[in-house]
Amino acid sequence: MKVRIAAGASEEEAQAIAAALARHAVEEVEVYVGEADEPAVIHDAQRVGDAVPNDDIGPTEREIALLEEIAAIEQGGHEKYKERLSDQGKMFVRDRMDLWFGEDGLLFEDGKFAEFDAEDRLPADGLITGAAEFEGRDVHFMANDFTVKAGSMAAKGVEKFLRMQQRALKTGKPVLYLMDSSGGRIDQQTGFFANREGIGKYYYNHSMLSGRVPQICVLYGPCIAGAAYTPVFADFTVMVEGMSAMAIASPRMVKMVTGEEISMEDLGGPQVHARHSGSADLVARDEEHARELVAQLVGYLPNNADEKPPQTEGVAPAASPAGIDRVIPTEPNKGYDMHDLIERVVDAGSVLELQPNYGGEIVTAFARIDGRPVGIVANQPAQRAGAIFPDAAEKAAEFIWKCDAFDVPLLYLCDTPGFMAGSDVEKEGILEQGKKMIYATSSATVPKQSVVLRKAYGAGIYAMSGPAYDPESVIGLPAGEIGIMGPEAAINAVYANKLNAIDDPEERAEREAELREEYREDIDIHRMASEVVVDEIVPPASLREELVNRFAFYETVEKDLPSKKHGTVL
Repeated sequence: MKVRIAAGASEEEAQAIAAALARHAVEEVEVYVGEADEPAVIHDAQRVGDAVPNDDIGPTEREIALLEEIAAIEQGGHEKYKERLSDQGKMFVRDRMDLWFGEDGLLFEDGKFAEFDAEDRLPADGLITGAAEFEGRDVHFMANDFTVKAGSMAAKGVEKFLRMQQRALKTGKPVLYLMDSSGGRIDQQTGFFANREGIGKYYYNHSMLSGRVPQICVLYGPCIAGAAYTPVFADFTVMVEGMSAMAIASPRMVKMVTGEEISMEDLGGPQVHARHSGSADLVARDEEHARELVAQLVGYLPNNADEKPPQTEGVAPAASPAGIDRVIPTEPNKGYDMHDLIERVVDAGSVLELQPNYGGEIVTAFARIDGRPVGIVANQPAQRAGAIFPDAAEKAAEFIWKCDAFDVPLLYLCDTPGFMAGSDVEKEGILEQGKKMIYATSSATVPKQSVVLRKAYGAGIYAMSGPAYDPESVIGLPAGEIGIMGPEAAINAVYANKLNAIDDPEERAEREAELREEYREDIDIHRMASEVVVDEIVPPASLREELVNRFAFYETVEKDLPSKKHGTVL
């Protein structure tokens, strides 16, 4: 097949047209530019069966014209804008889709001809929507084309976005948002900003989809104002280092409103949202790493709230469970890294920690135990003794809520002195955030296993799904202690006056030691087991096996919440 296109077409445009034609042709495609005698591009056709080319097979002139139009749309915005992408370290949106879905993974596209007859060049109105196969899963997707008006949103693109969300509600399939948008197109806002079916409906639909299907957002550029709400409404948000940003207003607007001069990176870059706001769940090194992280993430999630998370073949832990007791120090106040214990309990290579740099006193992570996805909520004694601070409580509450929404069982690993006290944390809302964590734990209807590793003091045992919070089991390890407070604080609270009355320092120290031991006996895990507060004390080396059996046994547990519209805490 020989096709001649307009003079002045670039080699890239000729390649795109040849590829589009070849998808529908049964013979070799030669593309000539202008009056050239030699083809600029020769492309093999995708042959179907044993079809033999002849005059009756292959695209007609009318079909060729349509394919040329499609190829032109797929080229995106003006070439000068495409050239700028490489300077920003970004891929062109359709190359990005190839990275995500491969050659055959794009199932179909909707609205490709949006704004086809616009006076300005607006291919697909700067937004690509459709369906694709990703890691063996069917997903809905949207992807901004930054070469078209900086990925901004206008009437036709908004319509496409809304249709994609509404269809996801019907299909029950996950949604991928590949975001690179500067926000609403201000000079074209009439007709899409405040309408019933305008941009505002995005966030209504996000809310309806929330907990129904997983919504995963990857940011590829600075997303400002309305565009920044999609990533925060998503269940999981990935930012790309050196590329992503999100903020309620641009640095220019911030300066105009407040007088503050600030860079986009410092205003809303990945580290801002990974360390301070908690809005970023994961930060990727580059585009390829972002895809890898999402591929790992979806492996723990079902397609929707009616399905179970996918299970895999179990593998042994990266480190032997036989070393668990050596990880936990004998001294109750000595720190250790909770990751060292986790890697002895879960399948090797299965841990995906979310928000690792936010609220570090609690670890929230997906992992597998004998191939079964679980959500881990673990105190981190290596960070401020594992005391629960407001940001850690908020992080845990949101993670528990998401696990419960998508039927991922929960494993609590408890080693905490409880919620932090002091004027600073009161101002930061320790009671408010602690309330949310306890509420999320109380309301979760997935199977829950709680393990008291060492300290379980104060309301910390409540937040970590202790006996009163309807866990399927509370397991103790031999170092475990459950009490209103630790021995030092308890002695100071109860016996301060009597101890102060002892003048001899040696006698006082001896009496303090006696009181500590008496108190410790009262809160020791053996006392708790004797009173059937905990279900069992297990040898640390058998903890993984114990959890494998308990999660398998309680897989089908059913829990009902009281009849009500919804709670008021979150």
